[in-house]
Amino acid sequence: MADKKPGMIIILSSPSGAGKTTLVKKLSLRNNFKISISHTTRKPRANEKDKKDYFFTNNKNFKSLIKKKKFLEYAKVFSNYYGSLKETVINQIKQGENVIFDIDWQGTKQIKNKKLKYKIITIFILPPSKKELFNRLLKRDQKDKKIASERMKQFKKDVLHWKDYDFTVINDKIELCYKQILDFIKKRKNSRKKVYYDKKEIKNHIENLID
Repeated sequence: MADKKPGMIIILSSPSGAGKTTLVKKLSLRNNFKISISHTTRKPRANEKDKKDYFFTNNKNFKSLIKKKKFLEYAKVFSNYYGSLKETVINQIKQGENVIFDIDWQGTKQIKNKKLKYKIITIFILPPSKKELFNRLLKRDQKDKKIASERMKQFKKDVLHWKDYDFTVINDKIELCYKQILDFIKKRKNSRKKVYYDKKEIKNHIENLID
């Protein structure tokens, strides 16, 4: 019996509040698409479950895993650590699974620098407007304006990394954005060449977001 064709690594990144996690969950419902469940030192939110949404751990355990070089990628975001175990991800890819990452630009850079033999597709998600982003952050952090404001400041730094990704898309309507992401993944899966899109439109949109 022939070996299974290995899967791909699909990375979705975005500034906080751009809707990335919703898109990752939609992708994970497709056949042979699995979310890479990260380890994190942050406290679980009310609707999150250990080993399903994240592997919740403490600083001591996380730093021990770093020291043992167990992570494919890890980063410190808003005072908390996040990381993906290399062994788990590679095993899934070998089994033909497409592993989806919900990580920031720091983690994306680390994975790309590992120079793995598997195909990597990177996608950056943008919010439709600055106002909508702030409203999403307020809603998610239970109307805490201080937290939302801090994340807005970080947004201006994070958004500049869009150029390092294969594809950047504006998440105005979730279904349309999801379709655009799927179309891009299919094109990249079947081609070794770059897939071109309207970067000028994205650049203008970002200028409006950080103005």
